[in-house]
Amino acid sequence: GIIAAAAVPHAPQFLSRPATEDLEQVERVRQQLAAIGEDFRARNPDTIIVVSNDHGDHFVTHSVPAFCVHAADRADGMHKHRGDWALDPDLAYALVPELETQGFDLAYTLSAKLPTAFTIPYEFMGYTRETPMTAIFVNAYVPPQPSGRRCYAFGQALDRALRSLGRRAVLIASGGMSHYPGTRHYPHPDVDTDRALFERMKAGDLRQLLGLSERQLDVTGNLELRATLMLAAVVGERVPFAAQFEPSWHHTYATLAWSLDTPPVDEGQALIYPALPARRVPLVEAVYRLRTSAADARRFVEDAAAFCDQFRLDADERSALVALDEAALRDAFGIHALLTAGARTQVEIARKAQAGAGASAAQNH
Repeated sequence: GIIAAAAVPHAPQFLSRPATEDLEQVERVRQQLAAIGEDFRARNPDTIIVVSNDHGDHFVTHSVPAFCVHAADRADGMHKHRGDWALDPDLAYALVPELETQGFDLAYTLSAKLPTAFTIPYEFMGYTRETPMTAIFVNAYVPPQPSGRRCYAFGQALDRALRSLGRRAVLIASGGMSHYPGTRHYPHPDVDTDRALFERMKAGDLRQLLGLSERQLDVTGNLELRATLMLAAVVGERVPFAAQFEPSWHHTYATLAWSLDTPPVDEGQALIYPALPARRVPLVEAVYRLRTSAADARRFVEDAAAFCDQFRLDADERSALVALDEAALRDAFGIHALLTAGARTQVEIARKAQAGAGASAAQNH
């Protein structure tokens, strides 16, 4: 399966380094990519998978697959990355029937060129043209695109397929955050939206991306987050070991990387509202009765020990209930907070009623 993953930018300015760019910023992003690549190589994966999108070069008129894998053994690069790049046809061909069993009809190509969206991060992460890549296209720009949920499901299916095939892979999701190539919006990235999304991903909350509608992905310039959504399905709620946020005048260069050795952020954390403890059913029933029955609350106030005698309680449970120790019942014994809080309220009402009745009787006497 997938052992590590990264979400990385692929802006052509990395290659061309035009005068319009903050070259120190470009260099910072390059250094971050190189560090992540070094970490990935140290993990000795069997294959490197790059998921990215076409930019109107191939899949526009004759066929526009939602997901497509390059199954040739080599592909010609594009622009300043022309020339041969090695691919992994054995894995590519194997993924087609394997993903079919997972509910995805993965297309494949033998002739598409390899866009710089794939090769820029590959080179800058330290991989050579002779390091076989498994290139998977996701349709990001030509409506109707696959939904965020479909991309997420594809990421899960891809991981299952790799496990079935016995391959250890690193996954590189290549795509910029807000940018609008070819449009009048290009000089106006939605940095505020990007920053909010990035901070939550940095904290380990990747499922938030599923809340973005197709329209929101479009208007915020985040169509390429479809690749990150595929990654999110595998990473789960993990905190990245590397994170960098670098907004420019035309893109947000956002880079994050995860190790799947890292436990999810919620692992080991107790739920605020846990399941009712099966081994403490009598105690649950006793607290529930206090929570829901005014008559039982009155009986408890009159004689707490006698009330507890109705239930098969352990000594420590009985002691906590007699004292109506809300904190102990809730936190030590795991009784649901709505039951403990409600029981305390009912008992307080019963005590006030008893006190009032006693005062009234004394006054009449």
